[in-house]
Amino acid sequence: MRDIPVNLGGYKLTVVEPPAPKMREDANGAQVPVTDKDGATQFTVSLFAKLRVKPGERAPKGEEIKVTLGTDPGPDFGEDARVELIDARVTPYQMETAGRVNAGLAWRAMGIKHASPAPAPRPSGDK
Repeated sequence: MRDIPVNLGGYKLTVVEPPAPKMREDANGAQVPVTDKDGATQFTVSLFAKLRVKPGERAPKGEEIKVTLGTDPGPDFGEDARVELIDARVTPYQMETAGRVNAGLAWRAMGIKHASPAPAPRPSGDK
């Protein structure tokens, strides 16, 4: 299975490493930008994902994820920015190299946007 849609609405996503063009090493050892089948440059961003919890609850440990973006997110996504992924998808993978098996999830999204501010808590007396 590939490109499984993911709903991350229950998570806080914080930029750890700002978006940058995705690079790979070519046959000559030079770094070249990664492009999609249409020739558009791909970007990567590292995010820290942590479960949103209710007041008074303790959140479980979060995780850093590296996401490939299909569009240029622009310059306004510096470190510590709260973001949301646009059209987030995940693809499980498994590779064997030199007798070792590596497995994980490859994260992709069409882009990112700034997260909406969290709603203010309602006073306990309101109905």
